[in-house]
Amino acid sequence: MSGTIRVGIGGWVFEPWRGEFYPGDLPQKRELEYASSKLASIEINGTYYGSQKPESFARWREETPDGFVFALKGSRYITNRRVLAEAGPSIEKFVMGGVLELKEKLGPINWQFMPTKQFDPKDFEAFLKLLPKSADGREIRHAVEVRHDSFRSPDFVALLKEYGVAVITAADSKFTQIADATGPFVYARIMGTKEAEPQGYSAGELDAWAERAKAWAKGGVPKDLEAVTEPAVEKAGRDVFLYVISGDKVRNPAAAMALGERVKG
Repeated sequence: MSGTIRVGIGGWVFEPWRGEFYPGDLPQKRELEYASSKLASIEINGTYYGSQKPESFARWREETPDGFVFALKGSRYITNRRVLAEAGPSIEKFVMGGVLELKEKLGPINWQFMPTKQFDPKDFEAFLKLLPKSADGREIRHAVEVRHDSFRSPDFVALLKEYGVAVITAADSKFTQIADATGPFVYARIMGTKEAEPQGYSAGELDAWAERAKAWAKGGVPKDLEAVTEPAVEKAGRDVFLYVISGDKVRNPAAAMALGERVKG
């Protein structure tokens, strides 16, 4: 049985999208409404840089259709610290600071680490222990995006599996790639869109990413991506969150919509 595949983009406010992705006469205040009608999910980037008001999360929930899901980037003030074990109060503040206003539209939290952050097994496990599995009766799903090659370790993969945390596959980019399925869902960020391609990727590249997403959704691991460990055979599928990020950003909505169509079948 396959999980649900949601394809989206990072954010919804980007001036070059106006007249390219958004209709030229669309009021800016309706851009989220429009984007969420074309995509299944959006990763909120602003939560990485600073706190957002609870009313904002509630408004975003109301402006999007049923079934739509937001992913959030965790605060950089949590991940960009020397001792992760000391992040407990900051994690609680982030989780209880308004994100729960998204209610059923709250997707996974992306805890993104700097490329200079190296794998310290003891400290990283202490961080994983601080991540709440639920808050106010709502499940909280966590994913980590690591960017240092020291994390390409079986010990790191085993640690994430123990705590049920997904590792983010940062694909077709300069960043460390770990394609192992470590949690009950998969989170991927693809970064290779090109200006020369009207849909960001060629048709063949879009087909390949659609097949990878389907493999993850069925509980497997794509054979053409770099995993650290030998993938286990899973009996159950996984939900997949796939975001088109960076690259030629103007093309990202077109790439996400093309991928969304391909994974429906």
